[in-house]
Amino acid sequence: MSFGRSSKPKPALPYEELLDLAVKSLASKMKSERDLRYKIAERAEDADDVARVMDKLKELGYLSDERFAAEYTRSRQENEKFGRRRVQQGLMQKGIATPVASAALSTAYDEIDEAKLARAYVERKRMKAPSGDREQKQKETAKIMRRLMAAGFSTRAVWKVLRDWGGSEVEEIDVVDDEIGGSGEAI
Repeated sequence: MSFGRSSKPKPALPYEELLDLAVKSLASKMKSERDLRYKIAERAEDADDVARVMDKLKELGYLSDERFAAEYTRSRQENEKFGRRRVQQGLMQKGIATPVASAALSTAYDEIDEAKLARAYVERKRMKAPSGDREQKQKETAKIMRRLMAAGFSTRAVWKVLRDWGGSEVEEIDVVDDEIGGSGEAI
């Protein structure tokens, strides 16, 4: 006995019902144009209806990748405490165009101290400073570094956090930052 979703295909919807489905979907959760197009395309009777629905939603001001990118970026930064790279990756996965994503990221992250945001992420995740003997400290430091890198922080910010914890015990290495510059272009 399966408790999952039914495997029966859902019936195709005419334009009016497709528009209603799209509005309800946007009311429950903000979506990118690509994600919404995909969602309603699987239920459309006619492929032309999908384009008409998308145009109507844009005309009504219900659908905007610029607004979505700005809200997604703000939410990830303020609530999740993610770094710039992680948010950029999320925007790309949602199908946001590179110029739109770069503009949203620049607005949100240009004035932010990344090391401070990384410290807030560490607090949010309740990470503890490395402790124990030298080998144990190295393992814990590597684990923390991986977590911070996965959260989208630059190597420079990660090293600042680690140095704050370890003082002179953390070996300083020369780091070449290959991070995203302020303009959104790779350096």
